Amino acid sequence: MARCVFLIILAVISGCATTRLSGADLDRVRRPAFISRIEVEAGPRSRVFREDDAYEAKLKKLEPKEADRRLQAKLSKAVTRFEVSERLRVSTANRLPQEYPWTNVLDPARVASVLESFLVEEVPANPPDYDLLAPMGVDAVVEFVVEEYGMRSDGGHAGAYVKGYGRMFRLAERQEVWRRSFDADQIKAGAPHLDPLKVGKDPELYRQAITSLLDGVAEQFAQDLSPKDRRGGPPLPEGPDLSAPDSTNRTGRENQQRPPKPEPELPAGELPDPDP
Repeated sequence: MARCVFLIILAVISGCATTRLSGADLDRVRRPAFISRIEVEAGPRSRVFREDDAYEAKLKKLEPKEADRRLQAKLSKAVTRFEVSERLRVSTANRLPQEYPWTNVLDPARVASVLESFLVEEVPANPPDYDLLAPMGVDAVVEFVVEEYGMRSDGGHAGAYVKGYGRMFRLAERQEVWRRSFDADQIKAGAPHLDPLKVGKDPELYRQAITSLLDGVAEQFAQDLSPKDRRGGPPLPEGPDLSAPDSTNRTGRENQQRPPKPEPELPAGELPDPDP
């Protein structure tokens, strides 16, 4: 499993545009909000039978177009569009360090309520109105967008794939401080063949495959969102109200107590005056 995720991460990195998140930019964030959405025409798509002559002999009397349509229906039932987008968000968030500002993220339920779109199955095509988050104290948005996903085949070797991008921007001026495009593909990653005929009988095989891809993307996202050049350290202690603005630009590493300075040693032969 570890090798599989490693290969997926390599596929994610390869050829993808990236804007690196600096520690200084993350230190300026007070209250981020996560948004994960999926474009209407993203999928699931089946690009297996119509684009690969190797499967024609296996279809018998079924037309390639109809075979792809039937497989696409199976993929839709195996994992919903909402589950795809939510898996990316949750998996990334769970991998982030427990330090500021990730300990002060706006509750996803409140994000969904404010934007009135993310608790439904079909996510709208138009991006949400991010300005609605400002009254909640949000000053930065971490957005994940799935642009295309499903199954494809190349020379009789089939697999799952997912494409899209992640970005982080300051809400006030819409300035991007991080972006990464991803193209996670089992075929490119050298994963074992995912037989579409078996997937048609057992869609759970596809669910496992797309989940593995999304977790690989989330692993890379979490690394990107955890820059090493920050001004802080261990997790924030329990107790303080993290919903209040923090004017100290802390990450939580400044609260640990420093060890007391050692008493200066006296020169040899000298003793302190005795108490009177």
